[in-house]
Amino acid sequence: MPIVIRLGLAQLITWGANFYLPGAFAWRIARDTGWAQTWVFAGPSLAMLVMAVVSPMSGRWLDRMGGRRVMCLGTLICTVGCVMMAASTTLVQYYTAWCQLGVGMRLSLYDAAFATLAALYGAAARRPMTQITLIGGLATTVFWPLGNWLGERWGWRTGVFVFGAIGLLAWALLRSLPPTPPRVTTRGEARRSRAPLPVAPALLYGAVMALVSILSSGLAAHLPSLLGMRGLPVGLAALWGLGQVCARGLEWLQPRQASALRLNVVVGCGLPVCFVLGLAGMSYALSAGVFIFCYGALNGLATLLRASLPLELFAHDAYARALGTLLSPAFALSAVSPWGYALAREHWGETAILWVSLVIGLLIAAAALSLHRLTPPALAPQTPEGIRSTS
Repeated sequence: MPIVIRLGLAQLITWGANFYLPGAFAWRIARDTGWAQTWVFAGPSLAMLVMAVVSPMSGRWLDRMGGRRVMCLGTLICTVGCVMMAASTTLVQYYTAWCQLGVGMRLSLYDAAFATLAALYGAAARRPMTQITLIGGLATTVFWPLGNWLGERWGWRTGVFVFGAIGLLAWALLRSLPPTPPRVTTRGEARRSRAPLPVAPALLYGAVMALVSILSSGLAAHLPSLLGMRGLPVGLAALWGLGQVCARGLEWLQPRQASALRLNVVVGCGLPVCFVLGLAGMSYALSAGVFIFCYGALNGLATLLRASLPLELFAHDAYARALGTLLSPAFALSAVSPWGYALAREHWGETAILWVSLVIGLLIAAAALSLHRLTPPALAPQTPEGIRSTS
């Protein structure tokens, strides 16, 4: 089985069985335990905060241990976290399980996979990165129906335990990957790899990714209920995932992929237009569906840019460190974004969700244009052809 398919299936399982676990089980956990839903949903937020804390260290671990070992460790930690959650009877135990999942997810989700592909393919890593996100983007399509079926049939505890067991399949897939050995450097190379990242590109990249994370996390939490409040079919929210997969598929099918810096400008400028469309037509099913599909497409491309922009902005040997350091704010803001959106919604009404998103979209556009104007693309070294041929 090709490397990309194995890694993509592992991502599908890890996202579905861990990150999207609340979508299938959170309301059942609240109903069966008597805990308030706000306390139940605080668990995933806590996991995101843990991911932010662990993120700077994860880049160093990827460099020292190699991507395969780190991702295998992460999937095992996630499995343990699911088992702990299935057995939890108090909020302390429940939150401890989410802390465990936060560590495991940071070591095994897309960012670790992207760093692994960068180590294997070098400057040619962008296309494999797109391919694994095509597979991983189907996580909700597979695991939300599976989780609902398990919850209805055997209850949430059995369902969460089964999700943890399925995570072992991801571990087996990752174990079959070719090893990505620790990066051995000379003293001069070690000095260069510890050198500060270019300030302007680093700050602008971190800002774009943090703002994109605010949008994604906030809308994921509130968009379905916004549709319901407007009397629209909640099922329209499924167009988000469809848009993601379609946009990534089109990007992958291009014979020659566009510069990540230019694509970042397209995504950044497209977001405000998308939210203007949402504000103008959220009362009608057709226009709302177009808005959700378009936003999903832009969000799907933003995930690819999260991986491919550093290939053009920074030296190849600084890739893992750049992702580990610069994505910490994105994880932290993702944790608090649903609460911030809820506060805006409470004070200014339902459409505040879209107005706040429009403002954030304008900030992303400004940062993307600044990044394109100020940053010449860095030339990452190529990897040996023998490695590339393994895909």
